[in-house]
Amino acid sequence: MAFETIRRGRERLIALLLTTPDPVLDEVASLGIVTEEEYEALEKLSEPRERIRRLLIKIQRKGERGCEQFLECLQSLFPDFPPDLQPPGRRYVTQTNDAENPEGGTSSEKNGQENLEAAVPSGKNELENPERAVLHGVNDLGYPDGRPSSGDFDPMNPEDAMCSEKNDPEKPEAPEKPEAVPSLQKGPVTPNSATSPMKNGPENPETALPSKNDPESPGGARSSETDAAAESSERADFEESGNIPSCGEEGKTAAIKGNFEDGATPDSDVSMSESRAETPGAARSVKRCRAETPGHSASVDRSGDEATETSPNKVHGGRRGALKTVLSKLRLKKFRNGKLRLGDLLEISLESLKDWTPHVLGDLPRHFLRKLMALNGTARSTRLGQGTSDEDTSEDEEGGVSGDVFSLREDDSRASLHPLDVLCAVLLCSDSFLQQEILSKMSMCQFALPLLLPALDTSKCTLMLWAMRDIVRKWRPHSLADSRGFREESLVLTSLPTISFVRMGSCSFSKSKLLNEVLSPSQQHHDFFIHRDMESGNVPREIADGLVEISWYFPGGRENSDLFPEPIAVTNLRGDIESHWLQFSFLTEISSAMFILTESINEREYALLSSLQGSATKYYFILNSQAGKAKETLGLLNKLAPLLDMKKSQLLVKEQSNNSAELVKKLRSTLRGIMSSSPKSARVCDMAVTARELGIQVDEDDGECWTALEHIEEITAEIKDVAKYKRDMLRLQGDLWKNLAKVEKELCRMKGQQDVSPEDYRSQLRERWLELRRQQNQCDLTSGMVKFISGIGQLRPAEKHHFLKWMKFHLDHIARGNLSRLRAEYKEKCRTLGDDAQQLVELDELISASSLGVEHFMRELGQFYEAECSMVKEGNMGNIQRQFVHLPGIAADLMLEGFPMELIDGDASNIPLQWVTDVLTELHAKLGGRSRMLVLTVLGVQSTGKSTLLNTMFGLQFAVSSGRCTRGAFMSLIKVAENFQQELGCDFILVIDTEGLKAPELARLEDSYEHDNELATLVIGLSDITIVNMAMENATEMKDVLQIVVHAFLRMEEIGHKPNCQFVHQNVSDVSAHEQNMRDRKHLLEQLNEMTKAAARMEKQSREMKFSDIMDYDPEKHSWYIPGLWHGVPPMAPVNMGYSESMCELKKYLFEFMKNQSPRRAPKDIPQFIEWVTSLWNAVKHENFIFSFRNSLVAEAYTQLSVKYAEWEWEFRKEMHLWMSKTETTIQNQSPDDLGPGTFEKLRLEVHQMLHSGEQKMLQRLQSYFESGAGSLHLVEKYREDFHRSVTFLRHELESYLLCKSEEAIRIQKGRSKIDHLQAGYTKTIEGKVDGLLRDCREREKGLKPKELEREFAKMWKETLAELPLEHLPLRQIHEDVYYQLCKDLENRGSLVKQMLHKAQNLLTYQSKPFRMKKEYLDLGWYKAAMEFITQQCKHELEEFTKSLVEECRRCIGQKVHSQGDYDQTYCRELLWMINERLQEKIAGKMCTSASFEVDLKLHILGEAASTFQKMHEDFLKKNDPQRRLEELRPQYFSTFRDLYYEKDACQKRAFDFCDRCLRPALWEYMKKRLGIEIVDNFLSSGESIEYGSRSFFQFTVQKKLLEEMDFNNYVKYVSNYEVFVKSWIQTRLFDHYRETGGLKELERVVLATIMKKIRDTLESCECQDTPTVSEFLDHFCQAMCKELVISKDSLEVILFKNTANVGQFSVDIQTFLSQVEDGILSEWEELSGEMVFTQLQFKPQDEIFKRVFGCGKQCPFCNVPCEAGGSDHKEHFASVHRPQGLGRYRDETSKKLIYSLCSSDVVSSVVFRNLHTAFQWHPYKDYRQFYPTWRIQPDPSISASDYWKFIFRKFNHQFAKEYNAEPADLPIEWKKITKEQALQSIREAFNME
Repeated sequence: MAFETIRRGRERLIALLLTTPDPVLDEVASLGIVTEEEYEALEKLSEPRERIRRLLIKIQRKGERGCEQFLECLQSLFPDFPPDLQPPGRRYVTQTNDAENPEGGTSSEKNGQENLEAAVPSGKNELENPERAVLHGVNDLGYPDGRPSSGDFDPMNPEDAMCSEKNDPEKPEAPEKPEAVPSLQKGPVTPNSATSPMKNGPENPETALPSKNDPESPGGARSSETDAAAESSERADFEESGNIPSCGEEGKTAAIKGNFEDGATPDSDVSMSESRAETPGAARSVKRCRAETPGHSASVDRSGDEATETSPNKVHGGRRGALKTVLSKLRLKKFRNGKLRLGDLLEISLESLKDWTPHVLGDLPRHFLRKLMALNGTARSTRLGQGTSDEDTSEDEEGGVSGDVFSLREDDSRASLHPLDVLCAVLLCSDSFLQQEILSKMSMCQFALPLLLPALDTSKCTLMLWAMRDIVRKWRPHSLADSRGFREESLVLTSLPTISFVRMGSCSFSKSKLLNEVLSPSQQHHDFFIHRDMESGNVPREIADGLVEISWYFPGGRENSDLFPEPIAVTNLRGDIESHWLQFSFLTEISSAMFILTESINEREYALLSSLQGSATKYYFILNSQAGKAKETLGLLNKLAPLLDMKKSQLLVKEQSNNSAELVKKLRSTLRGIMSSSPKSARVCDMAVTARELGIQVDEDDGECWTALEHIEEITAEIKDVAKYKRDMLRLQGDLWKNLAKVEKELCRMKGQQDVSPEDYRSQLRERWLELRRQQNQCDLTSGMVKFISGIGQLRPAEKHHFLKWMKFHLDHIARGNLSRLRAEYKEKCRTLGDDAQQLVELDELISASSLGVEHFMRELGQFYEAECSMVKEGNMGNIQRQFVHLPGIAADLMLEGFPMELIDGDASNIPLQWVTDVLTELHAKLGGRSRMLVLTVLGVQSTGKSTLLNTMFGLQFAVSSGRCTRGAFMSLIKVAENFQQELGCDFILVIDTEGLKAPELARLEDSYEHDNELATLVIGLSDITIVNMAMENATEMKDVLQIVVHAFLRMEEIGHKPNCQFVHQNVSDVSAHEQNMRDRKHLLEQLNEMTKAAARMEKQSREMKFSDIMDYDPEKHSWYIPGLWHGVPPMAPVNMGYSESMCELKKYLFEFMKNQSPRRAPKDIPQFIEWVTSLWNAVKHENFIFSFRNSLVAEAYTQLSVKYAEWEWEFRKEMHLWMSKTETTIQNQSPDDLGPGTFEKLRLEVHQMLHSGEQKMLQRLQSYFESGAGSLHLVEKYREDFHRSVTFLRHELESYLLCKSEEAIRIQKGRSKIDHLQAGYTKTIEGKVDGLLRDCREREKGLKPKELEREFAKMWKETLAELPLEHLPLRQIHEDVYYQLCKDLENRGSLVKQMLHKAQNLLTYQSKPFRMKKEYLDLGWYKAAMEFITQQCKHELEEFTKSLVEECRRCIGQKVHSQGDYDQTYCRELLWMINERLQEKIAGKMCTSASFEVDLKLHILGEAASTFQKMHEDFLKKNDPQRRLEELRPQYFSTFRDLYYEKDACQKRAFDFCDRCLRPALWEYMKKRLGIEIVDNFLSSGESIEYGSRSFFQFTVQKKLLEEMDFNNYVKYVSNYEVFVKSWIQTRLFDHYRETGGLKELERVVLATIMKKIRDTLESCECQDTPTVSEFLDHFCQAMCKELVISKDSLEVILFKNTANVGQFSVDIQTFLSQVEDGILSEWEELSGEMVFTQLQFKPQDEIFKRVFGCGKQCPFCNVPCEAGGSDHKEHFASVHRPQGLGRYRDETSKKLIYSLCSSDVVSSVVFRNLHTAFQWHPYKDYRQFYPTWRIQPDPSISASDYWKFIFRKFNHQFAKEYNAEPADLPIEWKKITKEQALQSIREAFNME
C-alpha cells in the first residue's frame, strides 16, 4: 500500500526530499497532485523540513491513489529512489526513439489494438473544445497543457501504460480533428465552435495522436537530468554560474506527458526516451471522443473504462508549473516580476574578463544576452559546455575495457533547452526597453523576431510592437535601382506584403529550414529561423509553442542577385494551427498569402479549413506527398479549392523523388508571382488593431507607454519642416548660440583685434557675449519646449523613459522623411541646374540642418540654463527668480538611466561649459560622491563605424542610423559592478563617442583641419584610453587622421597626460592579417615618428621627438585587425562573426589593461573630469594649445609636489646647518696647531659624503613620491626633471656654503694662533707671580687682612703687566688694501679708467654718498636716435639693477662681519667677482653702460665695504687686545688667590666660577647658533606653514593680506621691490606669530633644555667621574662637548689654577649650579624683545624662509610678477596671475599714460612690443619666447582671471601714475565694475584655493 509505504518511510522520505524541496513541490503541483491553494500555502513556509512534513500529510489525506501518484513522481525525480519505497506493481513506460520513427507513429496498448483513442480520461466521453484538450490543445491562457494529473492517464499504471511501436510509414497519422469547423469571425476563433460530426473508430489511423508538435522543436520528454539540476538551483541568482548536481534520470512520466503536452509530430528528430522500447514495432493509437458539455475538459475512452473529469485547477497548475520550471532552470524566477533592465546587462563585472561558456541551464540567459549584445551569430545556441571534448581519448580506453569499439552516445539534447524557450523566457523577464534592445540586436544579426509571444504568464498572446519600434532598415527596391536611390524606414512603419507559413498536422520536413533556404541567396545561406538541424534546435520545446516569428527580405537594388524585387515580410507559426487557432486567425487577417504545410488532409481537417471560406487572404498548400494518402488528400483539396478560391498554382507538391531545392525554386517563383499581383500590404503598427480585435494584447497597451505617447504627439504634431521648426522653436541654439561660440573663441584668439588695445577689445567682446546671453534669456519657452520640459520633468521614471524613446522614434521618422525629400530635390537640381552652384549650396546647408533628435531639445535646455546662469552672475537676476535650476538634475538622471549626453555641440563646435559642469556636478551628488571613472573615447574618419564599435563592445545606444552621422561628442555612463570596482579601480566607465574626422561637409571650410585637431585634442585629453578607428580602404585619410592624433598626443605629453592608444584597423578579414601586417606596423611606426617630428615643429617644440616619446605604444599589443561589420552584402547580410569576436577580444583586453593600470594611476572622479573639460576646452580655444593649457588638477598636483619638495629641502638644509654649527664649534675648540693642512681636506671629504647621501635621499624620496600613485601625479611627470635638477643645484649650493664656512672658520681660528700663543705665555707669567705672592704672604708672620691682601695683589698685578712685553696687533688701513684690489681688478681696462681711479677720492668718503645715476652712465651710441622714452626706460632699468646689486653686496659684507673674525683680502676679491658677474649678465641682457658707470659703481660699493671692514678689523683688534684679555681675568685670579691664602674650601666657588665664567657664555653662544634653526623648524610645522608651503600659497597669502589692508605703499613695495618686501613681510610675520603665540619662550626653553641634559649626562658619565684630577675631568668634559659648546680657554685656565678639589664633589657642585645658570640664561633671553631675539641669532630664520618662498627670484619681463616655479633650478618660469604692465612701469611712448594691458592677454593678441632685449625693434607679443625662452606666459583661463590686479590698478591708478612719474591709464569701463569680492575670488581660482 502506497499510504503505508509513506507512513513507514516518513523519515527517510523527509531526508531525501530535503535535498531538493523546491523541485519536488513544483512537480507535484504541476501534476495536479496538490491544488493551487495547497501549493501556495506550502510555498509560504520558510522552513524546508516543515514544508516537506506538511506536504506528506496532505498527500496521505488524498488517499491511496494520491499516495501512489506521489511515489511515482518521486521515482521519476530520483534515479536512486529506494526500491522498498516504490509503489508495488509499477513499471516504466518507454517510448520509441524518433530516429527510428521519423513519421511519428504513436504507441498502442500492449494488447495489440492499433488505433485506440483512450488516452486521458475525463468525466465525459465527448470533446467540446479541442483547444482545451489536455492532449494537445490550448487552455484558457493559450498555453499547451498536457501534463498528467490526478484522475488522468496514469503512465505508471499497468492498465494505462502503453508501449511504443513504430507506425507504418505509408500511413502517417495526422492530428485528430475537431468536431466543428470554426468560422473566421473577428474575435478569438477556436475549433470548438464547429458542430460537424467527427469520424472516430479504432480503424481510422488518421485520427491517431501525432507524437511530436513541430519539425523545428519536437515535443517530448524533458531532459530528466537537466530538469532536476535546474530545479534544484532555482533559487540561485541569475548572474551566478556553476555546476549543479544532477538528480539522475527522470521517470518516464515526463516522456508520456511531453508527447501529450506538445502534440508531437513525426517530423521531429528528438529522442523521447532514455532506453529503447521493448516492442519497437507496436504502435499506440488514440481515439478522441466527442465532448457532451461545453466547457468540459477533453476525454478519452480508455478500454471501456469511464473517464474522469480534469479539473480546471489542475490544468492551470500544469501550465504554471511548466513556465515556473523553465524559469527555475534558467534561474530567472526572481525576474518574473522585477524585470531585467538594460542597465543590469550593461554593468561591467568580473565576468566581462571571462570567455563565457554556459555549463548549466542557469547560464543560458546571460550567455544569450551577452552574445546578442555583441552581435554574435551563435547567440541562440543553448548548447552547454562539457568538461571534456568530444574527441576525448577516454572513449578509446572505455572501448577497450568493454570490448566494444563503437557505441552510440547518449542524446545530449536532454542537457539543454530549446533556443526559443530561452528567448521566450528572457523576453518575459525583461522590461520593455531591454526587449527593444534584444529585438534590435536580433534584427542586426538577421534573426527572425518574435511577432506574437505565446500566452505565458497571462491569458493572452502578446504582439511585440513596442519591442520592434527601434529597428530601422535601409534597402533599395528595384524601382529605385536606376536612380541609385534608397529607402530608410522604421520596420514597424513600413508597409509590406506579409506571407505567413503554418503547419497543419504532421510534416516530415522542416518548415523553418525551408524558409531559410527561400530567403537566403545561394552563396549566402543564413538561418533566419531556428530549425531542427541547427545546434540545440532538436531540443523539445516547453513553452515556445504558439510563438509567431517574423523575418523580412530587403532587396539591395541588384537585379541579378536579389531574390525579390521589393521587400517582403515572412511569418512563421510555431506549432500546429489546430492547437493555436487564435494565432492562425491573426495571421489570416494580416497576411497577403498563407502557406499551409501538410502531408495529408482528412475529413476533420477539411472541415476546419472550410471555415476559411470568404477570407481575402490567398491560401497556398505545400504538400509533402505520402504514398497511400495522396488520393484522399487531393480529393479533399479539390473540394476545398472553390471554397477558398484556389487555383492550380496554389498547390506546391514536394515529390519524394525531388530534393528541397526544387521546392525552394517553386516557392520563390510563387512568391514573386504574389508580389507582382499587387498584394495587400500591412504595417506592423497597423497589425495592432487586428490583434486587439482578436483579443491579443499589444505590448504598447500599458498606461506608461500611452501617457508618454500622448505627450510626444503634442510636440511632434507641430513639426512639419524640420529646419523651420528648429528656427522657430529651438531658437537659442541657432545663430545666437553659434555667435556665442564665435565670441568665446575670439576672446581667446583675438584675431579681429586690429588697432584696438587688447583689454579694450576683450571688453568689447565681453559686452557682445553678455548681449547675446541677454537675448537668449529674453526668449520665452516655446510650446514645444514647455511640453518637453513637462515630459522629462514631471513624468514618472518609467513614463519618462518611454517619453524619450517615443520622441526619438518620432523625430527620427520625421527627419528621415525630410531628408529623403531634400535628397531627392538635391538630386533633381543637380540634374537640371548644371553649373548653378548657389542653390545647391543652400540645399546642402538645408540638408545639414534637417537632422532633429532628442539632443537638440536637450541642447536647447542647456542654452536656457546657461543664459539664466549668466544673468545671475552678472547680477541681473536673483536666485529666487530662476526657472531652470532643476534642469541639471533631470539631465543627470537621464545619464544614470543610460541616455547619452551631448558633451560637444557638433553644430556650433562648442561646449556649453556651465551646463555640462552643473549636470555632472548633479550626477556626482546623486552618486553620493562615488564617481571614480575611467574615460574611453573613439576617434576616426567619418562613417567608419565608431558608434557601432562602441555599441557592440558595451551594448550602448549611440545613434548609428536616423539618416545622420554623429556630430560633436556624446558621453554615456556604464556602471561597474561593486565586486569589480576595487579590481578595475573605478566605479564607472565613461564612454565618449565623437564626430568623424575629415567630414566631407566640413572639408570646404578653411579651418577644418584645425577643427579636427581641436576635437582630437579634447577627447584624447579627457580619455584614459583612446581607440583610433581606421578603415583600411583609404590610406590617405588614415594618414591625415594619424597626423591629427599625433598632434593631440604631443599636446597631452606636454601637459603630463598620457592616455593609452589602441589602433583598430577595420575591414581586415584575413586570418593572417596580424602576421602579414608586421611590416605594415613597422612602417606605420616610422610614419608616426615622422609625423611626431613634424608636429613638434608645428607646435614650436625645440627638442627632437619620436612617437614613443609621447606615448607608450607597442605595435604588437596595441594594433587590432578587425573584419568588416557585415557578413556579405547588406541589406540582408548578418553581422560578421569575426567582427563580433574581435570586438569581444578588444573589450576583454581593455578591461585587463584597466585592471593592470589601476594600481599605478588614480582614476578621475567627476569633479576632476569637470576640471579637465574646463581646462582642455579653454586651451583648445586658444590657437597655441601647449602654452595655453591651465588646469587646477595639474596646479594642485604641482603645488603638492612643491610642498613635499620644500619639506625635503628643509630637512636637508637643517641637517647641513646643524653639521656646520657643530663643525664650526669643533674648529673653535681646537688649537691652531691641530688645524693642519689636512684638516680642511678631511672636512671637504666629509662634506662630499654627507651631501651625496643627502642628495640621494632626496632623489629617492622624489622617485618614491612619483611612484606612490598619489592623485594626478602623472600630470606633473614632466616637472620631475626640474625637481631632479633642483636637488643637484641644492647640493652644489650647500657644498659651496659648507666649504666656505669651514674654510673661513679654520682661517679665523688660525688667525688667532699668534694671539692665543702670546696670551698663554702672559697667563703663565701671571700665574707664577700669583703663586709667588701667595707664598710670600703666607710666610709673613702677621696675617693680612682682606684689604691688605687686595692691595698686595693689585700691586703685584700692576708690576707684572708693566714687566710683560705685551704685543698689540697692528692696525691696518683696510681702505688702502681695498683700493689696491680695485686697481688690480681694473688694470686692463685702459687709460681712461686709470684716470678715473686716479681722480677718485679716498674710498671712505663714498660710504656717506648715495649712488646717483648720471646720463653718461648709459651708452646709447648703438641706437642712433635715442628718444627720451628709450633713455628713461634704460635709466630706470639701470637704477633697478644698481639698487639690486648694491643690496646684494651689502648682504655679503654683512655676512662677513657677522663671522666676528678679522678682515681678509679674500673678502674684497669676492665682492669684485660678484660685481663683475652681475655686470656681465647685464651686458648680455643688452644693457650697454659706459666705463664710468662700472668705475663709480665699484667705488661706491667698495667704499662702503672698506668702511665696514675697517670697523670689523678694529673690533677684532679690540676684542683680542692682550691687556684687555688679561684684565678680564684679574677678578678670577684675585678670587682664587684670596681663597688659597685663607685656605678656604674653594671647590664650590670654583664650580660656580666654571658655571658662570665658562658654561654661561658658551651656552649663550649655543643658543645664538641653534635657536634660529629651531625657529624655522617650529614655524614651518605650525598652522601657518601652509602659507609658506609653496610659492603659489605664499603669493595668495600676501595678495589676500594686501587686499585686506589696501595700503598703496605696500603695493608699491610689493610690485617695485619684491625681494625687500618679501623679507620684510616674512620678518614681520615671524615677529607677529611669536608675539601672539608666545611660543618663542617655550622654544628657548626646549633648545636650552636639550643642551643642559647633554651637559648633565656628560658630567655623570664614567669617563668624567673616573678622572683623578679636576684638570683631567674638565679636559674630558670639554672633549665630550667640543661639538656643542665653545668654552673659553682663558677662563678655564683660571678655574684650573691651583685647583685641588675632589673630582666627584666638583662635579656635584657644578650640577648644583646648572639650574641657576639655566634660569639665568632663560631670564636674559626673555628680557630681550622679539625683534632683539632675532638680531642675536647667527642663523636668521627669515632668510631661510625667504629662500623657501622666493625661489629663483626671476620676474616676468613685462609685468614683473615673480616666478612661482618650484625648486631652485627649473627650465621654465611661470606665474599663476599676471599684472597690468603699467604696474611694472610700462607707459605709452607718446601719451605717457600707464599701459593697462596684461601680458597674458597680449601673448594671444596681435600687439607688438619693444624694449632693450629687442634692441628697441618691434616684435609681436606672440613671439616673446624668442627673447625670453625661459618664461611661459599662459593666457588667462577666463576674462575674470586677472580681476585682482585690474581692481588694484583701478583703485590706485592715479597714485601709481604719480609714483612712476606718468599719466593715469584710461581703464576700460568693465574694470570699474569689478568689486573687492570679485578680486578676491579671482585669486582664489587662480591659485587653486577654492
